[in-house]
Amino acid sequence: MTREEVFEKLNEVFRDVFDDEDITVTETTNADDIEDWDSLSHINLVVAVEKEFGIKFSMGETQKMKNVGEMVNIILERVK
Repeated sequence: MTREEVFEKLNEVFRDVFDDEDITVTETTNADDIEDWDSLSHINLVVAVEKEFGIKFSMGETQKMKNVGEMVNIILERVK
């Protein structure tokens, strides 16, 4: 799976979780960039991403992720 393919899938997940068809995530997208991204929606987002890619993030990984690019890095490591 390529980085671009991961971003395509993530865009779908973000649009679904935040109910906003205009969201397009980039390497640097973080919670400050999306108005409704709070602690509850973060949990929903992590669960949706895990389900989409068939992976599980550790607690340490979820706390370390500072932006979508870091999330993509972890996803790519897992789905090789």
